[in-house]
Parts: sequence; C-alpha cells; structure tokens
Amino acid sequence: MSADRQDHAVVEPYWELTFDADGDVNAKQRDRLLSGADRERVTDLLVFAHGWNCDPRMARQLYRRFFAPFEQLAGAGVRLGYTGVLWPSIRFPDEPIPDFEPSAGPAAAPDPPGDATLDEATRRLLARTFPGPAQAARLDRLAALLQERAEVRSRLDEFARLVRDLVAVRDTSPAHEFADDLGAGEPAMLTDDAVEVCEIFLAMLEDARGQQFLDGLRKRLWRGAKELLRQGTYYAMKRRAGAIGQLGLGPALGLLARDVPELRVHLIGHSFGARLVSYGLHGMPAGARCVKSATLLQGAFSHYAFSPRLPHDRSRGGALHGVERRVDGPLVCCYSRHDDALGKLYPLASKLAGDSTSFLNLWERWGALGFDGIKAVDGAKRVALGGTLPARGCVSVDAAAVVRRGGPPNGAHSDICHAELARAVCAAGRIALA
Repeated sequence: MSADRQDHAVVEPYWELTFDADGDVNAKQRDRLLSGADRERVTDLLVFAHGWNCDPRMARQLYRRFFAPFEQLAGAGVRLGYTGVLWPSIRFPDEPIPDFEPSAGPAAAPDPPGDATLDEATRRLLARTFPGPAQAARLDRLAALLQERAEVRSRLDEFARLVRDLVAVRDTSPAHEFADDLGAGEPAMLTDDAVEVCEIFLAMLEDARGQQFLDGLRKRLWRGAKELLRQGTYYAMKRRAGAIGQLGLGPALGLLARDVPELRVHLIGHSFGARLVSYGLHGMPAGARCVKSATLLQGAFSHYAFSPRLPHDRSRGGALHGVERRVDGPLVCCYSRHDDALGKLYPLASKLAGDSTSFLNLWERWGALGFDGIKAVDGAKRVALGGTLPARGCVSVDAAAVVRRGGPPNGAHSDICHAELARAVCAAGRIALA
C-alpha cells in the first residue's frame, strides 16, 4: 500500500476510481477493481462519490468516516468491498464541515464567512479546477475586483462576465448535454443583470447569517458577487458530475456486471456526487443488473429529475425519468430541511434564464431533492429515517433528525457521517445485518 493510501486508509478491501473532467477513467484503477473484487470474493460493493470537493485527501477522509460502521453492521456471509470515486470538483474553504479534522482542510486559512475577498486557498483550488493560462488570467482579475470592491456598476458587470467565461465549456465538450435536469438553458445567475443577481445572493446570505453588515449596499454587493462566483463554479461542477456519471461511471458499472456477475453493487452519492451516481445509472449498458441499491445523500439536483412529467410543463420530463428501473432495488433519497445550501441558495442558482417564476414559487419549481425529497414520481414513497423501505422504486427518507449541524452558508449540507445513514444504505441494499 502506498504512503498516501496508508495516511488515509479506510476499511478493506478498498479501491479507487479516478475520473477526469470529461469522464475518462484511470484504466489501471478500474482493472484493479475488476480483478480485486473477484479475487477478494466480495459479495457487496459500496461505491461512494463525493460532492463538491477537489482534494483527494478530504475525499478519502469522508470515505473513511462514512464506511467505518459497515464492518460492524454486516452479517454472516456478507463480504463487503469499498470503492471511493475521485473526480475534479471544488469546495470553497470557508464552508465548515462538521467533525472534519483540520488536517483535511486547506493549508492556508480562508477569510471569515462574509468576507468579499478571494483568499489564497480558494484561488489555488479554483486554479486546479479550472486550469490553463486563460483561466489563470480570469482568476487574477476576479481576485483583483473582489479586493478593490469598486462602487462602480461596470466593475460588477465585468465580474459577472468573467464568472460566465470561467465556467463555460468548449463547444465540442460532452458536458454540454449534462448541465440541466429539466431542459436546455443556462441559469439566470449567469445571464441576468449583474447587480440584481448580486443583490439577490446578498439578501439570502444576510438572511442565513441573521445579520446585516454595517458597510454600504454597494460595498456589500461584492459579498453577493463572491457568492455568484461560488455558485457559478458549482454550476460547472453540477454539469461535470453528470458527464462523469454517464460517460465514466456508467460504463465502469457495465464492466463490473460483465466480469463479476455475482457482485451486488450499492451506489452512494453525496451532493453533486448523488447526481454523478444517478447519471451513472443512466449510462449503464442496457441489461446490466448489478446495482442493487442507490442512496442519494443531500442530492444537489432537481427534485423533478426523476419525474416523467414536470408539473409546470407536462410536455417534458426530468432528465433521469425512469432511471430508477435500472436499480434492482430501491432508489433512496435522504433529505433534510436543515440543508441551507439546497434550501436557500440552490433554487436561486438553478433558476433558468427567461423563467418568470415568482419568488413564492421559486423553491417549488427549482428545488433540490436533498432538501425536500423526490417529487412528481407516481408511486414514490416517503418514510422516516429507520422506517421500512420498499423493495423497488423511488423513496424519500427524512434524515433531518441526524443531518442537522453546520454553519452558514451551507447549513447541514455536509453533515452525513452517521451510523443511521449507514444503516439506511444496508436497508436499501438488503445487506444482511449482524
């Protein structure tokens, strides 16, 4: 085992699958998984995809913490294996994660929440996530504008243009197909008036922190501008998660079904990782039946993604409608009302350009399933955490009793390392308990 693996050891046997931004997999890792699962006589393989986090060390720590209870839970005759999916995403360092060790965080301390500048730790992460000389120049200018905080409208307009250019993808990129769960179009935050967008994000941030900042509105708008940058990068990660899931993880699951036909696979995804594994189901070869459960933890995508008919447009369905039929078991969505990232900021960031939805209806149309569960799917169930799960189909599990801790701006979005959620995975996968 390498020194890096020793530093971040998880329960064994453990494998990793690393994907690039276009969904191409590390072939050596994939082959080690295929041969290792067969050699180790694994009966049930847990495959976990992290959310917005581009640091492999932090991803491995998440996997170690979440997987820890399973060895004690598994019953006789169950031989568990574990796979951590690593993909290039980003988490701004000023977002606290409950119970994570400081060593897993950024090397340089970020600025405090509410600060409008771009700290060095965040700049380094952005540079790794959006590489290249042109992107580096954009990041330099974005940082300079946030530092300057000029009370001139043209500067905010320039900032918004730079964010849009930063998160854009080339015309030939396959990621174009995976940006939206409900239909084609860019989110309004990347197209609408820059001042209005920053005002909306600022109002939401100040409401989440329960305070008003003391400096003037124009200065405070730069805090809204920094949130536009944050949400813009997350839009890019959301798009990337779909591409990696369908083009990368889906085919890998097909190879598992072919080469280790008796293996039972259980998909787990957090945040955009939940979107990644869901699109992985969509990208599996027809007829592959290896996936026995899928558990979505605080999924950061539309609560209508699995709907065959959108309530506000009956001519269209969600991008993933019918995908639950590719699971030989239930598709479980764990949600929590304490998730501020999904309950407050996600609908604002997801609203499409040209949509005339009022603020009263914004959360209903553009809400995330990690906040209020799966919607508009016939036969979908809703149960309390620990309740009996159906054998198949979509089911939403209210996890607010345990997913409840975390500060602004994201609330409890990352509060997912709980034995109760590990038990929910076992229940979904019909994994015999000790």
